[in-house]
Amino acid sequence: MKSILIFFIFNLFFLKAYANTTILFLGDSLSEGQGVDESESFPRLVERNLRAHKFDVNIVNGGVSGATSASGESRLKWHMKTKLDLIVLELGANDGLRGLKIPETEKNLKLIIKLAKTKKIKVLLLGLLMPPNYGKKYTNDFEKMYQTISSQEKIPLLPFILKDVAGKAQFNQADGIHPNVQGHELVAKRVTEFVEKNL
Repeated sequence: MKSILIFFIFNLFFLKAYANTTILFLGDSLSEGQGVDESESFPRLVERNLRAHKFDVNIVNGGVSGATSASGESRLKWHMKTKLDLIVLELGANDGLRGLKIPETEKNLKLIIKLAKTKKIKVLLLGLLMPPNYGKKYTNDFEKMYQTISSQEKIPLLPFILKDVAGKAQFNQADGIHPNVQGHELVAKRVTEFVEKNL
């Protein structure tokens, strides 16, 4: 009888902890799913995967094509009109591709994180890399930026969201930048594991 009661209490706690969890993916065209149907974008696939793992989650896909880190704070304020439990932050790629100054991107990302913290919303950070043609210093500094933010803000980091996808033609669209359906599946698998670990 005692073991049954403990089992019941444990399950009640588990269900309460993860019931109706709203997760915002705040990102750019990668999160938006440019070139594929929105239902095939990796945030939507993460939602599917988490639900299959019995997590009661609702994912808001806040990906906007062409978005830079500068728009993140104002966009988050708009999304915060509704209850959010977790933010998966995927911004910075367009900053890098435009050669914007890394300290400015870092500042913008930190402003987003600090805003979330004021509402006690947990933030997970998705890291990105720049192609080698941007020069060794810029690419190294860009990669280190995410590590610095993760360390200073004490938030979990997935170092490179496009690992095993970037640079592989079979997983990307004709532009060589945006993942195809198969690429989004691979990204979703890694992001699902990352989110589930940090829920």
